[in-house]
Amino acid sequence: MGTMTLRGIDERIAGALKERARKEDTSVNTVMLGILKKSLGLEKKKRSVLYDDLDHLAGTWSVRDAAEFERVTAVFEAVDKDMWKSEFAEDSD
Repeated sequence: MGTMTLRGIDERIAGALKERARKEDTSVNTVMLGILKKSLGLEKKKRSVLYDDLDHLAGTWSVRDAAEFERVTAVFEAVDKDMWKSEFAEDSD
């Protein structure tokens, strides 16, 4: 591994790098390496994508909201026995 020095980093860039490092709970060096790898097309593809765009909604339902949701979606838990039997019978032929 080599060591390089990058000159000309102004306060705006330095601040943005430090902020990203803080958000990602990592070092500025790790952030810089990630940015360089990505921009140079050297970053390995991640197998799964983590979405956090709905995180602000987590835990916002009241007990009443949750009970209503459970009530209206209970139908999805029921098994249509006639349909199950007929489809199962066709598959076993």
